[in-house]
Amino acid sequence: MAKQRRGRSRPVTRKPARSVSRASARKSKPRPPVPGLREPRRAASPAAPRAGYVEAVSLYERGLQALQRRDYQQAATFLRSVVSSYPDEKELHERVRLYLNVCERHAAPRESAPRNSEERVYAATLAVNAGRYDQALEHLRNVNIEEPGNDHACYMLAVVHALRGEPDAAMPCLLRAIALNAENRALARQDPDLESLRHQEAFRAALDPGSFSRSDRRRPTRSRSAR
Repeated sequence: MAKQRRGRSRPVTRKPARSVSRASARKSKPRPPVPGLREPRRAASPAAPRAGYVEAVSLYERGLQALQRRDYQQAATFLRSVVSSYPDEKELHERVRLYLNVCERHAAPRESAPRNSEERVYAATLAVNAGRYDQALEHLRNVNIEEPGNDHACYMLAVVHALRGEPDAAMPCLLRAIALNAENRALARQDPDLESLRHQEAFRAALDPGSFSRSDRRRPTRSRSAR
């Protein structure tokens, strides 16, 4: 019996495996995101400073240097220049105004303390015009202690009490001022600061020339500072 011939098997050709580098393998497979971790953003390129910003900062620093030297006038000059010459620097203006307030408080002239009755009456007049009634009362009470016969101080006390809404304290002062100097009666008729007293019978009686005798007019009118 003839042997069956087997077919010659052809050798199987295998394609060579492509070598994959680790770097390409990393690119091909994206990494899983880590929970709670954000990818860093690329840093933005710094914006160019505005025109004049450097000059404004330079003036600001010179103002601070003058402030440290306690040269408040020069410091205020530099700081005001920042606001007036560089209006676009709004953020810098906030700090400038803070230091400007410091300069203005220290640069303001301080009032010297009055040394006699005349200066105290004048200081009281300024205080009344500024609405500082407590300070005016302090000056006028000191005048009454030093010089009880000062009709101007008595009249000013009546004015201050009237402006403070204290008619019971104002009327005795006004009556004494008129008793010391009758010409205070004419002044009281036209004084708007005494408006709160006009409804009182005592005030209307005080304005009557017959309510005081001539003996109460003890001395002529003193020169007064304009209120």
